[in-house]
Amino acid sequence: MKHKKIYLTTIITLLIDIISKVIITNTLTLKESIKIINKFFYITYTKNTGVAFSLLEGSKIFIIIATIIILIVLIKYLNNKYVNRLEQISYGLIIGGALGNLIDRIIYGYVIDFLDFKIFNYNYPIFNLADSAIVIGVIILIITSFKRK
Repeated sequence: MKHKKIYLTTIITLLIDIISKVIITNTLTLKESIKIINKFFYITYTKNTGVAFSLLEGSKIFIIIATIIILIVLIKYLNNKYVNRLEQISYGLIIGGALGNLIDRIIYGYVIDFLDFKIFNYNYPIFNLADSAIVIGVIILIITSFKRK
């Protein structure tokens, strides 16, 4: 097993994402919201049939196929590349997050979103832990690429 940390991070990310979505769907009804920090952070159960910011809404088959292709290309790329420990964790976050949202799309036809922030009176698009993992993974990769240069 060449990149153990990628596999471990992927599994942990995927499990946390699945568990969080099960908790949300078993606790809240659709569009129900719980105030965590007034005027800043809420847990709001929504369904997203698109990708980030609801782009490509209603393009389920295209999104599923594109995600599978991206994951295959990424995994093949990683099989032939040395990646350090931090990069392995970041790739694991990206793959785990992508798999979490892919599973939602295949099973439900939409992604379960619930993290709802209002920042400076701007109601930021609602997202989930899989989305967070992908973004954090990409940010880590960007930072490590600048450190190399």
